[in-house]
Amino acid sequence: MTKFKICGIKDLINAKTVRNANADFMGFVFVPGSRRKLDMSSAKTLIDSYRDSTGSGGPALVGLFADQPLDYVNEVIEQCGLDYVQLCGQEATEYWANVNSKVIKSISADISTDNVKNDSNLFKDSKKILDNDAIPLYDKFEKGQLGGTGKSFDWTSIEGFSDSINFILAGGLNPENVGNAIQRITPWCVDVSTGVETDGRKDPDKILKFSEEVQSL
Repeated sequence: MTKFKICGIKDLINAKTVRNANADFMGFVFVPGSRRKLDMSSAKTLIDSYRDSTGSGGPALVGLFADQPLDYVNEVIEQCGLDYVQLCGQEATEYWANVNSKVIKSISADISTDNVKNDSNLFKDSKKILDNDAIPLYDKFEKGQLGGTGKSFDWTSIEGFSDSINFILAGGLNPENVGNAIQRITPWCVDVSTGVETDGRKDPDKILKFSEEVQSL
């Protein structure tokens, strides 16, 4: 079954909802300028409260960062007990190797490819990420933003990739279209943030609906 990640969690109610929805990953944003940003102190308080109230188990915890000092990233990992870091900037492979957790690397899929799958630049970049023990995440590029745009990209650029690599599909997913995305693209994991919000806030009903759609396939 396709895994799924709910990203941009900022409060305990929705953190519990994500766990109850049987999500595989839960994301917390530390990227400067994001409307979903948490600082290290508030994230630690939230995560500690979540763990105190729900116990062990549940989704893997992911922190999102973009071109931030490595020492800061590793401190957040330690203080908050993160299982993964999602890198959304231009971090080099040497940087990834010194992150003290598993790594997800965001990559822009906003490119057209007229080459066969295994010769496309996007496929080659994805293999490089995997060869460096990280997981590629495909998202839409939006100038001035690092993920969380709520917009999709042209899925034809990654059709067939799942035959040989594991990847996370993000960008414009919601409860209404995630089933089609899974059937068409067969990603290892799907990632949603804006698509489970109402008026800019996480909506527990939409989180549960998204999970039902994923788990029904």
